[in-house]
Amino acid sequence: MRPHDKQRTVLPKRIIVMRHGESRGNLDSAAYSTIPDHKIPLTDVGLDQACRAGVQLRGLIAGSSSPQWRAYFYVSPYDRTRSTLREVGRAFSKRRVIGVREECRIREQDFGNFQEKERMQAIKRSRERFGRFFYRFPEGESAADVFDRVCGFLESLWRDIEMNRLRHDPEHDLNLIIVSHGLTSRVFLTKWFKWTVEQFERLNNLGNCEYRVIELGGGGEYSLAIHHTEEEMREWGLDSEMIADQKWRAHAKKGDWNDDCPWYLDAFFDPLADSEDDEASDKGNPSDI
Repeated sequence: MRPHDKQRTVLPKRIIVMRHGESRGNLDSAAYSTIPDHKIPLTDVGLDQACRAGVQLRGLIAGSSSPQWRAYFYVSPYDRTRSTLREVGRAFSKRRVIGVREECRIREQDFGNFQEKERMQAIKRSRERFGRFFYRFPEGESAADVFDRVCGFLESLWRDIEMNRLRHDPEHDLNLIIVSHGLTSRVFLTKWFKWTVEQFERLNNLGNCEYRVIELGGGGEYSLAIHHTEEEMREWGLDSEMIADQKWRAHAKKGDWNDDCPWYLDAFFDPLADSEDDEASDKGNPSDI
């Protein structure tokens, strides 16, 4: 047996998706007309938000993990996300952080190059009419384009876990923290939980330094409902069916099928026959035709 065949895959205890702190562009959209998007810095408030978020994250992880927990970070290459990570990192000791990787595929949606303020306002009004997911910014991206690259990132993330590229001790609870952007984080959650485009459109953006905790349940499925309350999820734009699915996931066994979840099957069809006999009966007897 080859050495890597012996190692067992240990799933992360948590995957935490976090938006960057307040940036200069959040305060004044005119900043994008003179500063490239990827160079937009954090404000002093944003730096403070990130520092406080780091303390909160460390407390969250340490409060419900094994004593030998560890963290691994993925970060967008933009200045505001890297600055957020730097401030978050002040709450963690070197022993706790087993690695970090800059990941270009979790960068902000591309809105084009330098953005002229009045023109961008008109474009964003068009996006509201057209729909956020499919609307592509001139010389930029749509949320659907972001979805494609987030899919590629997730495939790499799972390979990192399965092949133990993170060099993680299986005896330690692993926490993956993804420092990214508002829309990219919503796209990540949509892909992870297999939400539809319509469900994505109803999601609210994360606030600056706000995060979502996807936690591993006892049965092997991941859920938002383990850490977050129903009220929080509703504020984020999850409807009653989505919240019910999160609660189901908190206790479901890996690979189980939620028959009460309409977007897994029923929402895409008129009522399907329960059995082949029912199907034949619906078609009628060929001799009657």
